[in-house]
Amino acid sequence: MKYRDHFDRQVHVEDLYIPTRDGTRLHARVWRPADAATAPVPALLEYLPYRKSDWTAPRDAQRHPWYAGHGYASVRVDLRGSGDSEGVMLDEYTETELADGVDVVNWLAAQPWCSGRVGMFGISWGGFNALQIAALRPEPLKAIVTVCSTDDRYDNDVHYTGGAVLGIDMLAWAGTMLAFTARPPDPAHVGADRWLPMWRERLDAIEPYLHTWLAHQERDDYWRHGSVCEDYSALDAAVLAVGGWADPYRDTVLRLAEHLDPGKVRGLIGPWSHQYPDRGLPPGPAIGFLQETLRWWDHWLKDEETGVMAEPLLRSWLNDPVPPATSYETMPGRWVGDDNWPSPSVTWDARPLGDGGAAPVVVRSPQHTGLDAGRFFPFGNPADLPPDQREEDGRSVCFDSAPLTGRVEILGRPRVRLRLDSATPRAHVIARVCDVAPDGSSTLVTRGVLNLMARHGRERADAWVPGTYEDVELELTATGYAFPPGHRVRVAVSDAYWPWVWPHGERGRLTVLPGESAVLLPVRDPAYDTGRDPIRFEEPEQAPPLPVTVDPPAGPRAAERVVRHDVATGEWTLEVDPNYGGSRTYPDGLRYEESARETYRIRGDDPLSAVAESRWTIRLRRPDGWDAEITTRTELRATATEFVMESGLEARANGETVAKRGWHRTTPRTSG
Repeated sequence: MKYRDHFDRQVHVEDLYIPTRDGTRLHARVWRPADAATAPVPALLEYLPYRKSDWTAPRDAQRHPWYAGHGYASVRVDLRGSGDSEGVMLDEYTETELADGVDVVNWLAAQPWCSGRVGMFGISWGGFNALQIAALRPEPLKAIVTVCSTDDRYDNDVHYTGGAVLGIDMLAWAGTMLAFTARPPDPAHVGADRWLPMWRERLDAIEPYLHTWLAHQERDDYWRHGSVCEDYSALDAAVLAVGGWADPYRDTVLRLAEHLDPGKVRGLIGPWSHQYPDRGLPPGPAIGFLQETLRWWDHWLKDEETGVMAEPLLRSWLNDPVPPATSYETMPGRWVGDDNWPSPSVTWDARPLGDGGAAPVVVRSPQHTGLDAGRFFPFGNPADLPPDQREEDGRSVCFDSAPLTGRVEILGRPRVRLRLDSATPRAHVIARVCDVAPDGSSTLVTRGVLNLMARHGRERADAWVPGTYEDVELELTATGYAFPPGHRVRVAVSDAYWPWVWPHGERGRLTVLPGESAVLLPVRDPAYDTGRDPIRFEEPEQAPPLPVTVDPPAGPRAAERVVRHDVATGEWTLEVDPNYGGSRTYPDGLRYEESARETYRIRGDDPLSAVAESRWTIRLRRPDGWDAEITTRTELRATATEFVMESGLEARANGETVAKRGWHRTTPRTSG
């Protein structure tokens, strides 16, 4: 990593408030060239609820000053009701959030230090709302960079997948946001007389987001809002879409490359986790992402010829085969480029799961199938990725190819077609594609989920008629991977995948006809690369790091991911530390302490035994005596007919309770 602290233009930093149409003010930090008042520059906006003054401050310091030193006003804004901004925050991507974002874009464009052109960038939430605000077409917004984001809030986010309730992140993210939304403004920024009334306003308005998310179990207008896949033509700004093979949102890059104007879109998928590609977190290799985005901004916001639009429409990293592991410092592989998507370099290879005379196969997986799924959101931590899949394969029905006679490279979204019958009206089917080495080790390549209730459309809930065979198709998450000679391609099918997928209320079984089922692999022809220029990136470069002290745990650090089995009761327990960064002390003296634990429990024979729980403690304090603490608990369980949600929150200031809230809610199981 190269740190650059000297730039062509001196950088000025300013904190200020930006007004919105209803008078609520959003707190912003602006890094801009010191001479921008006389030589105006384009503005770049990153717009998040994650607190620029502490939680994202180390990441912000890497990129915003760097952009400013290269001739941009780089602006970090806290969403309404978060960080040091006024107002309250009631959900993700609300109409108010997006309207505020439009107001911020227009305000930036009108400043004397701005040239009138604006770009937006962000990862995850900031990538989501960059797409959504671009779809509203504020005139100054000319280009965006969206990283690890989604165009489909229902079927490619943390709530549902394949029409199934995402047990792991539906609960975990709801618990996280309950704690995050409850964090107070900082008196050092909003004033000693204002922070407590502002905090009380937030605490009074809090309602766990889980209640809303589980009230919408099919794709309805709630999820269509903010899903730019509903109308790709609304996106007029230029879009650089970025993802990673270890990130759950990577399919969005392919969809945007396919559906947007090829003269205004470029896609980039690397081996990365849910992180900016310059940060150097596993899996690498990292790239000079800031330099690459600077080419994008200079082209679209300064009319400079940088060659960025001469790059292939889609640049993808193809992973070479690796033994299974929960983390890889660097993935072996290579970059490939495709000028169209779908690409003529990719053809479909249909491989039947059995011959015409193959007997029907019964799939009836134990409920704890899925404990080796790995983390839904890999962050570059040691226990992120799925371990050896042999135990999962043993809990599934597996269909193996013959040993491959040559290298097979795939790029895109594999599909699995199954002709099956379900013994119950409600059921899930999960398919995994694995690379099986000669020693028997099994590396997960990709996977997909289908709630059979959603087989005719995500907006519907259609019960299965037991005793009836139907053809169903699962589109698996996108991948770029090379199977080597001598290895086998395995398709593993299960009807359970806990805790990723919340189980239906009754245990059933699936009957699959292998001879009428198949896996379809998007095989890429390496000859397509012949004569093409190699794809290269510069080495990572950033502004100097923020001098934050990360404190070691007081005692032995709890394991990041632990599986326990009570052999007497048959209960399996998965305990997870999301490990977002722990406790740290900032240069201004702020100490931020954070701990969280997620717990998932189920018995192998009982889908109604599933329980998921999230606990958080966050404490902020300063040497002057200011001390604020939040503890939260969120629990989800279900009966055969309804989901049951229990949540609790306590907030304290200098040891005195400011708010204590509790919630008990139920909602019918419509398709979940």
